[in-house]
Amino acid sequence: MPLIQITLAKGRTPEQLTALGEAVTAAVHESIGAPRENVRVVVTECEPEHWFVGGESLAALRDSGRR
Repeated sequence: MPLIQITLAKGRTPEQLTALGEAVTAAVHESIGAPRENVRVVVTECEPEHWFVGGESLAALRDSGRR
């Protein structure tokens, strides 16, 4: 039973998250032949203030237009 874990900064719509779950499930099914009903996808959302790139928060990078 494949378990795929995805961590994203918050900011996606419920529709985008659903599309992501569907696309990842399809990719796992197609690539390794796992039955769709056995594929598990867990999406964890993180506050942009808690995600750091090069020592600077993603929130600050977004505010500055660099991300």
